[in-house]
Amino acid sequence: MSFKYPQTRKQDLVEKLHGQDVPDPYRWMEDLDSDEIKDWIDAQNEVTFDFLKQSPLRKKIQNRMTELWNYEKYSAPFKRAGRYFFMFNNGLQNQDVLYWMKNLEAEPRLLIDPNTLSEDGTVALSGAAVSRDGQYLAYGLSEAGSDWQTWHVRRVDDCQDLEDRVDWVKFSGASWDKDSQGFFYSRYEEPEGAALKQSNYFHKLYYHKLGTPQSDDKLIYERPDQKEWLFNGVVTEDGNFLIIYVSHGTASENGVFYRDLSDSDAEVGELLRDFDAEYILVGNQEGRFFFKTDYQAPQHQLIAMDISQPKAGDWETLIPEGDDKLEFIDYVGGRFVCTYLHHAAHQVRFFKTDGSPDGDLELPGPGTVIGFSGRSDDPETFYKFSNFTTPGTVYHIDLETRKSEIFRSPVLAFNPEDYATEQVFYKSKDGTRIPLFISHRKDLEVNGDVPTYLYGYGGFDISIPVSFSVPNLVWMEMGGIYAQAHLRGGGEYGREWHEGGMKTNKQNVFDDFISAAEVLVEEGYTRKAKLTIGGRSNGGLLIGACMTQRPDLFGVCLPNVGVMDMLRFHKFTIGWAWVSDYGSPDNPEEFAFLKAYSPYHNIQPGVAYPPTMVMTGDHDDRVFPAHSFKFAAALQAAQAGNAPVLIRIETRAGHGAGKPTAKLIEEFSDMWTFALANMA
Repeated sequence: MSFKYPQTRKQDLVEKLHGQDVPDPYRWMEDLDSDEIKDWIDAQNEVTFDFLKQSPLRKKIQNRMTELWNYEKYSAPFKRAGRYFFMFNNGLQNQDVLYWMKNLEAEPRLLIDPNTLSEDGTVALSGAAVSRDGQYLAYGLSEAGSDWQTWHVRRVDDCQDLEDRVDWVKFSGASWDKDSQGFFYSRYEEPEGAALKQSNYFHKLYYHKLGTPQSDDKLIYERPDQKEWLFNGVVTEDGNFLIIYVSHGTASENGVFYRDLSDSDAEVGELLRDFDAEYILVGNQEGRFFFKTDYQAPQHQLIAMDISQPKAGDWETLIPEGDDKLEFIDYVGGRFVCTYLHHAAHQVRFFKTDGSPDGDLELPGPGTVIGFSGRSDDPETFYKFSNFTTPGTVYHIDLETRKSEIFRSPVLAFNPEDYATEQVFYKSKDGTRIPLFISHRKDLEVNGDVPTYLYGYGGFDISIPVSFSVPNLVWMEMGGIYAQAHLRGGGEYGREWHEGGMKTNKQNVFDDFISAAEVLVEEGYTRKAKLTIGGRSNGGLLIGACMTQRPDLFGVCLPNVGVMDMLRFHKFTIGWAWVSDYGSPDNPEEFAFLKAYSPYHNIQPGVAYPPTMVMTGDHDDRVFPAHSFKFAAALQAAQAGNAPVLIRIETRAGHGAGKPTAKLIEEFSDMWTFALANMA
């Protein structure tokens, strides 16, 4: 195939960094407000969509994707003052809708439908917090995928909004006070420049009282001497304490400060201030606080702390670390519900408040479990289970009898029994054992010639869930294999696993993924020309790095909203926060490692790169879209041969959160169309 790409201007810009000359010929693309970049976006999209529309597969894939997506989806309910709240989507609604019920037998009542707030479905409900008395809903809205939120307040009984409005909220939820008179939240000052581009510094924690303007909100905590600190305020179940999580960027290590809300004159106290581990409050009994932490416990443990004696030597270990990572703990029904990761899949175990084992929850099989919210004295809770071939089913569990019953389950347009998943383990370049899930139709002949989609992430201590995806089902239904590698840098095996793939160890992540691709070929699942790789965000970086290091290994590459310029990522929006995982380009040693794998800087002219479709959104203020613009432009200029290098730029969309169903269906349909059209 021959492609005539839009003319992309190069500028003669060379920057000297740590004594090295670093060309950046596409720096001009960082100005998103220029007419030149807007024209470039339109021209690139025209080439991309002209190609996609030529494929007879595209409409068929989109039709089947739409058909399979059209099933009822429920979240696990949460309870406030005897009322039950849950999210629901009837199938193809662009945004999920929030409902509530007076009891489990009552008819659900609509609370807020974000689909009515915009014609194209791009206004999303990005946060929700129900007051302790169940009478009010504080809710955040975001537009076109932006991380910026505006919060409002609605009465639950009559669905009427109050006049309250809180602007410029980012990276924050809302936590109501004991008397449901107001809530705590965090925000930035109103940006003076481009809100979707400029760096975010000086987070501040506020309290908003109902019925008052935002200008009257009380500043609870700020640190002018620490511009990169982020604050998240959470009121304890008893309403007596405000717990303030203090984080530095995306580092898992955090501080914990607090304020005694029973004393109006109380100052903020620094409970845990060394930033030496991750600390997450599970619950409290007056001055005794329960924290999940990886302090001297890489797989995490549960400790009890007297806040009057917060030193580690005075802690009581309630649940010591085990062989599996302790990912979540919920304090509900007078017991601790612990969700563990066992080789990347969830297991649930119960413990009494003294830390003694109290049985396990039997799950339908390997998969992902979310839920278990509730008060410490609630006799019931809910959870949602899914895996690669089973959409989310919501269960209600009686915590005394441990009896689980289906609360809501979807009606499907396919039979999950027609599919199979196996977990295998392979060795990475340095011998590290890596888990890999492989899913496909049971009747598929695995003959070394099967179209295969390999997905990975590998970063920020995040474990990829073993969960259901309609696009992946469509891929398997068409005769493909879906493979998911759980790479170092993620959170699957605790702190050491994460650290094994961060900063100067980042190359391990790419080696893990490359080894997964090699295993899929060597073990006879597929061949190189039929191997498609994909990832999002940090996973987009993964694809960019792997395809520039091993362009011979992959048939098709689909990097999505990726971090592609590793020498300037820290200069836009919240990019500075990723230094905790990537390292800093301002550090000479870390600069050398970053430059060695930075996808944008490692594109070589005259190399035959695989067919590639770069994807981003014009409102992405998490990973600045110029990352993808510059990478695609450089790749088009360098490409040898006829393999296409396209970029798909979604308008009115951001990093991914809140993206309307219609846009998701179009995006994944285009991904599979491009992949299948370019497999040799």
